[in-house]
Amino acid sequence: MSKAKWQRLRREVTACQKCERLTQHCQQVANEKRRAYRDQEYWGRPVPNLGEPKSSLLIVGLAPGAHGANRTGRMFTGDRSGDWLYRAMFKAGFANQPESIKRRDGLKLVDAVVTNIGRCAPPGNKPTTQELTNCQPFFEQTLQLVDPVVILALGGLAWKQTIKSMVELDLLERPKKMPKFSHGEQLKVDANRVLIGSYHPSQQNTFTGRLTEAMLDNVFKVARQQISKAARRAGKAKR
Repeated sequence: MSKAKWQRLRREVTACQKCERLTQHCQQVANEKRRAYRDQEYWGRPVPNLGEPKSSLLIVGLAPGAHGANRTGRMFTGDRSGDWLYRAMFKAGFANQPESIKRRDGLKLVDAVVTNIGRCAPPGNKPTTQELTNCQPFFEQTLQLVDPVVILALGGLAWKQTIKSMVELDLLERPKKMPKFSHGEQLKVDANRVLIGSYHPSQQNTFTGRLTEAMLDNVFKVARQQISKAARRAGKAKR
């Protein structure tokens, strides 16, 4: 049942045209292209989730890159952010290979899903509040279908939107004030679920050294530890 809902969500995301500004921008980028990719056909549409439902780890980014996921049609694929993300995922055992270049390149996620709070590449990489609100139902369906043990939010906006959506879904009690985002910050959602914050592996963060490979590896290490703890608790509960 969840598999059918997952495929339906994928179709709904790909067909979405709620945001005229984003629809036009994605298509414009796909038509004009970057010189390095002028011989490639761009995806130019909203980008669906990557991975399978009922996974232990849900990674939440901001939005597709104009010449990354908007080109390739796969989350965090074909750009520097994806290079950093999948290298760390592979090292932590959440992916079968350390790179994601294009669709059908053999990449398979292991007990993990990659998503974004915004499904279309926005101008200047800055979606509006209303555009994120329009995308929120897709994100909330993703949260419900994945039902993760660990949610890894890449960046402050992903952190805030994840908390907002969990409150809307009654997965988290409404906080008196928004929990502060920082790299490595943890927010316990319930006995078996935790939200972890990480700086986004954008070029702005990786080029300046604000995010290092060791820092990104560490949050995945913590995620793996939290998943293992949850599995042990589940095993004890069955005895």
